[in-house]
Amino acid sequence: MIYGIGTDICDIRRIRASLERHGERFARKVLSDAEIATWKKRSERWPDRGVRYVATRFSAKEAFSKAIGLGMVMPMTWRSCEIANLPSGQPTVVLHGALKAWCEARGLQAHISMSDESEYATSYCVVEKKP
Repeated sequence: MIYGIGTDICDIRRIRASLERHGERFARKVLSDAEIATWKKRSERWPDRGVRYVATRFSAKEAFSKAIGLGMVMPMTWRSCEIANLPSGQPTVVLHGALKAWCEARGLQAHISMSDESEYATSYCVVEKKP
C-alpha cells in the first residue's frame, strides 16, 4: 500500500553557489559520511560531477521527506537519510538513527528515482507501507 509520494526539482546552480560560498561545510550538512567520500572522489576527477552529485542527493532527500509526510522535521534530517546505489546502480534510500527507527516502526520502505540535466536535478520517491 502506498504511504506517500514525494517529488523535488533542484536548481543545480543554487547548489553550486552554496558549495562555492560554504565549501565542504555545506556538503557535510547535506551528505552522510559515505556520501561525502563519494562526493570527494567525484569532485577530484571532475568538479561539475561533484556538484551534480550533491544536487541529486539534495533533491532525493527532499522528495523522501515529502513522501513520508514530515518535510525536514525530526526525526528527518539530511544526514540520517542516505542515498546509496545498489550494485546494479539503482539508487536506494538507506536510513540511520531515529529516522530509521521511525520508518521501521511504521513498516515503511522507500523507492527513489533521480535524474539531472544541465541546470536541474529532479527526484521522485514512493514510500510504501509493508503488509
